[in-house]
Amino acid sequence: MNRIVLGAVSALLLVASGLFWWQGRAATEAAAPPPPAPVETSGAAGAADEIPTEDGDGLQGANLPRVSDATREEKRFNRLDRNRDNLISRNEALAPRVAAFRKLDTDHNNLLSFEEWSVATSNKFKKADANGDGQLTRAEFATTKPKASKHPKCTC
Repeated sequence: MNRIVLGAVSALLLVASGLFWWQGRAATEAAAPPPPAPVETSGAAGAADEIPTEDGDGLQGANLPRVSDATREEKRFNRLDRNRDNLISRNEALAPRVAAFRKLDTDHNNLLSFEEWSVATSNKFKKADANGDGQLTRAEFATTKPKASKHPKCTC
């Protein structure tokens, strides 16, 4: 019985050592440097034709993603237009204004209710909604652009 167990264990050890040796050899071959590229001696004119130009002509591979040309107002509109229907509903306009609500309580007595605050925001929304349909188009939304700060942010 001991011989069978000893034989099985030694066979497993031989298989494991062979496997480690095989993996070690494969890892060495994977880390080997690539073969040198063939050097062409076709002349200076042929080599200059193969160099890509500064605008990328002659390059191969996947196309690079294009940068969006969205303006600042378009980005601001898209932040509020959560359902991407190119219209801002009253609920979409009021949702991100919670922090502004906290800023309205200047005396910090916590007596400003959400309804009182939403009246100011609703009035701003109604003022921007020129046709009165309850939704802002991109042109109507552009009229709500925040005013630029007169004071510089840094006082260094």
